[in-house]
Order: sequence, then C-alpha cells, then structure tokens
Amino acid sequence: MKPKPDAVCVVFNPAAKGEKASRVRDQILALSHGARVLETRHPEDAQELAAQAAQEGFRTVVAAGGDGTINGVVNGIALSDARLGVLPIGTMNLFAAELGIPPRLEAAWEVIAAGHERAIDLPFAGSRYFVQLAGIGLDAQVVKETDRTFRKNFGPVSYMVSLAQIAGRKPPLIRIRTREGTEHEGTFALIGNGRYYGAPLPIFRDAVPDDGKLDVLLFRGFGPLEILRYLQGLVFGTHLDMKDVEYLQCAGLSAESEGEAPVEVDGELIGDLPIEIGIADRRLRVVIPETRSAGGGSATAS
Repeated sequence: MKPKPDAVCVVFNPAAKGEKASRVRDQILALSHGARVLETRHPEDAQELAAQAAQEGFRTVVAAGGDGTINGVVNGIALSDARLGVLPIGTMNLFAAELGIPPRLEAAWEVIAAGHERAIDLPFAGSRYFVQLAGIGLDAQVVKETDRTFRKNFGPVSYMVSLAQIAGRKPPLIRIRTREGTEHEGTFALIGNGRYYGAPLPIFRDAVPDDGKLDVLLFRGFGPLEILRYLQGLVFGTHLDMKDVEYLQCAGLSAESEGEAPVEVDGELIGDLPIEIGIADRRLRVVIPETRSAGGGSATAS
C-alpha cells in the first residue's frame, strides 16, 4: 500500500543510544503516532532503509541518530523527492546544531510535525554525499584509527587519544585545486558546508548552508606543537589569524597527495585521495524550526 502524502518514515540507529535504545524507540513510537520506524543493524543499513522508504513514497524520511546516521539517510534519499527530518540522538549532532534543531527528542519531533522546510546545498566527495563536513588527512586519519566501540563509549575523548598517536608522524603533502583555478598546498584540510566542527565549534566563519560554496580550512604545519596550537586556535576562534592556516571558499575542488591520505565525510571514512569534492546547489530539503533559516531566509511550511 502506498503511504499517505504526508507519511513519515523514521530510520532509527539503536546503537546511538546503547543500553537506552529500547526506551528511546518507545518514545519515538509514542511521539510519531503511526510513523513507520525502521531500525539499523549495521552502519550501512541507514542508506538502504532510507532509499527503500523514498522509493515507497514516504514524503519525509527522519534520521534518528548522529551525524553518521544522517549521512546514510541523506545518501539514501539524495536522488528522490523525499525530504530529511532529524532526531539528534547520536554521539555527534553537528548538523542538528547547525540548523537549530533542538536536542530534546520531544522538541525535535515537534519540528518534524510542524513541517517547515528549507532547501540547502548538498556537497559530495567522490560518489558520497555529506551534509556538514569532510576531512582530508589528519582529521580522517583520526577517524580511521579510532575504534568504533571506543568512539561510542568515550565520544570526543576517543578522538584525542588517536590524535596524540598520529601527531608525531610525517604527513604527505596535500595539493588542492579549486574549480575557480587557484592552487593550494598543506598537510591537512577541513571542508565544511556549515559553521560547525567538533564540540561544536564555529570554525568556518563565513559558511552558509545554501550559498553554493564549500568552505575550506587548509593547515600547513604538523607535529605535536603545531597541532596543539591549531586546536587552541579552533577552540578560541583565533585560527584564522595564524599565518599557516588558509581559509577559502570555492564552488568545488580536486585534491591529491604525494602519499596516502584518507578522506572522511560526516565522521565516516570513505577512502583516500585523489578525490573531487563539489556541491549540488539547494538539492536537499530539510525540516527545520520555523524561526530558523539557512542562508538568511525564512523557513517555509508545506
């Protein structure tokens, strides 16, 4: 049977809540009043379940989890007419923070029920879409070397442990060429479609999720002291004053390296350089709070 025009499907990642998963599932079922709830068993399930929901005709597909779950759902619905809803219940919820989606489950569901939406840009790295952030080099190497279970149990602390181990190595040189034709070099890069990274920290000063631009931070130094200095700069907002940090905006870029350099998107490892990173202008429809807008406009109800 084809779903009703306003039907909602929730893709729920029980691993995001650990031992509390059963209680959170019951809350979602109680709040959703008849929405279909599909549970992931493996990280790759979110994309498959979301694609299935979009194909069946669900108008709104909700990602109930962290940024990794959102990434999977977005890749499942990216080529469909379905829009994205978010229940931010994971370890990292940067995308929800970016769009002003409240962290409390009941309040986040009220946003979905109200149905106000905004079309934002949809970046891609190779064949993989992402919503908030891509990392090349150091950031992705940390993701690569951080055990998933350790990450789930200890959150940001787990990344710091891996970072300390990686900081003493010699990194490959990364070369970036923007779609506009400019060339840049560094040891690692962060690429955003919004302001936030990590805590969340507003490290991409000029980022707007629907301006058709990628925001790029390119770091030229490496080693324990340099990385510590960068971290302090990111926390206190002084990183853009550093001579060995470059901030640029572009419509797209290609990146390559002299040695192996991994790439991550929304906290999930996707491979190594070389890679093409671009953006599909306002391709993703997202349900957001009525008073919140991406790019200075107002949300619309539909």
